[in-house]
Amino acid sequence: MARKARKATKGQAVTIPEVKEILESIGEEELNQFQRRSLDYASKFSKIDPNTAEKLVTELAEKFELEEEEAVQLANCMPESIEELRVFLAGGRRIVETSKLENILAFLDRYRKTE
Repeated sequence: MARKARKATKGQAVTIPEVKEILESIGEEELNQFQRRSLDYASKFSKIDPNTAEKLVTELAEKFELEEEEAVQLANCMPESIEELRVFLAGGRRIVETSKLENILAFLDRYRKTE
């Protein structure tokens, strides 16, 4: 039996931890091959829990005037240096002051998982 294709009606940036939570809520036995691979990836690369990720994205966007997509990327990758941060924020072709980058790093450090 062929499945009816679903159309996305609205795109929204979500963090890797949020993807993990969504896929886990469906149940692994209900996931197709692509979704299982996505769950495996999300399980391996989630750097913070979903609730923390959502809060972090909101606070990064508000406090540091970042676009939501930029904040999501920072929450996904949790960069540890100014050089790494510049990679994520250079897409807008804007120059970000080093002091602002240092503040963002210090802010991310408060959310970083201790391993």
